[in-house]
Amino acid sequence: MKKNENVCDCNPINEKIVKDTIKRLPEEELFINLANFYKLLGDVTRAKILFAIDTNEMCVNDISNVVQMSKSSVSHQLSDLKRAGIVKSRKDGKEVYYSLDDDHVKDLFELGIEHIDHKRNER
Repeated sequence: MKKNENVCDCNPINEKIVKDTIKRLPEEELFINLANFYKLLGDVTRAKILFAIDTNEMCVNDISNVVQMSKSSVSHQLSDLKRAGIVKSRKDGKEVYYSLDDDHVKDLFELGIEHIDHKRNER
């Protein structure tokens, strides 16, 4: 007899909770976008760039000095982050300054750092 993969062997399924959760599931596209958002944040280089511009608006030259990378590498990363709505830019004459796009991004980034610091200090 073939085992039903949707049945839990240890406890009865709470049908009300399962149906409610399924009903509230967003469209697949939201999960794809969410995963892509976190993939962009999940890169060491981009994390350093985000840290650099978390509290100060900075130009590519300044960011590249902070993260010890070439300006072209930093520009490439900033382009990806900007396209994803994580970073925004402001032009002042010939210079372009970058900062986190909004408070949501700032909060997510800072909460991640806070969480890591908290866990590290628990040890």
